[in-house]
Amino acid sequence: MPVPVPRQRAIPAVESGQAQAAGAVGGPLKEEAHRDAATVSGATLTLLLIEDDPVGSPIVPELLDSAGKPIRVRTARNLTEAERLLTDDVHCILLDLALPAPGGSDTDDELAVLHHVLQLAPRHAVLALTASGDAERGAEAVRVGAQDYLFRDELDGRLLSRAIRYAVERKRSDTAERRLTESRLRAQENRRLERGLLPTPLLDGSSLRFAARYRPGRSRALLGGDFYDAVRTPDGTVHAMIGDVCGHGPDEAALGVELRIAWRALTLAGLCGDQLLGTLQEVLEHERADEEIFATLCTVDIAPDGRHAGLCLAGHPAPLLVRPGMPARLLPYDNNGPALGLLPGARWSRMQVELGAEWSLMLYTDGLIEGRVGTGGERLGQDGMVEMIRRQFAEGLRGEELLRAAVQEVRRLNGGELTDDVAVVLLDRLA
Repeated sequence: MPVPVPRQRAIPAVESGQAQAAGAVGGPLKEEAHRDAATVSGATLTLLLIEDDPVGSPIVPELLDSAGKPIRVRTARNLTEAERLLTDDVHCILLDLALPAPGGSDTDDELAVLHHVLQLAPRHAVLALTASGDAERGAEAVRVGAQDYLFRDELDGRLLSRAIRYAVERKRSDTAERRLTESRLRAQENRRLERGLLPTPLLDGSSLRFAARYRPGRSRALLGGDFYDAVRTPDGTVHAMIGDVCGHGPDEAALGVELRIAWRALTLAGLCGDQLLGTLQEVLEHERADEEIFATLCTVDIAPDGRHAGLCLAGHPAPLLVRPGMPARLLPYDNNGPALGLLPGARWSRMQVELGAEWSLMLYTDGLIEGRVGTGGERLGQDGMVEMIRRQFAEGLRGEELLRAAVQEVRRLNGGELTDDVAVVLLDRLA
């Protein structure tokens, strides 16, 4: 007797002892697949038989699952009865493809009844029952969405019992694979979205060199609560900023993007200093999800001659300045104002700083300096960072290479991955 199940398919987990569906997924999907398998193995399988004369059918004899337990059979003479009997405890549907089309309407679609059942029961395994020798119709039923097809005249209880178990496992595997695919597509879309939200500096016409390094603290994310940007205004001034929204979740990342975009728009509109930071604070107050959310910010506006700059600090660490023949040092932070969102009506001072003819200016977030050093509780801190950058400059590191080496060394000193977001921006002017 020919075997009605397609021979190319692998034996499912219920027969082979391997969790095929669960092995195809990871994380929550894997756990869900394991729970599904446990539910089926620990409960009686239920079959819903849909055909014109289920009582007279030769396939009603006792059906047993892999553990020898009887398979429960429900019978429906039409789709109306089937819809009433289709409850969550049904594991598989055996559908007679010879049933008339739904509603009794004439149609050229030989699988109209199957299409209706698949719409009615998208989460259930479906076996198609067709006449002996009508393999083409059965194969088409599988292509449409059934898990398998069986020949009516070549069927016995043992074969049907096995086919039911196969169909349930295949459906579970198909569902797990679909969920995994959907999860991957969502992750890819999120990554494209996050990548598109990272800034592209607008520095056309500037002689300054720009480099940046960004590492979010959230696992498998591209975007965190840190943000940065740099633009050149028509008068030749180069404006750069870096900031940090407290927290590391997607809400903080979204707020960071909003503040960055607002900063760029306000800067291109001609605002700077206290007026700019005050407006950004208003944006934060309107957009934050909680009144306790705040953001630190550092802005610099470098004059067209490149020799001096204005500096504003809102609760943020001071930038690091490196010049040839002089030790690396932090810019003044005596007039560091409050973080954005802490004090309504706050004011921020703009300090003038001399840069010189040749220099490198590094802006950073506290993720770079709060990593631990060794096995104790000591942190790198600003002094440790200044010494590290001074040494790396002396070794000839510059630009992207310098920033990459700095972040790698901070991770190494921390003994592993950093839990906080890290953003670093480097501006260089050569004499």
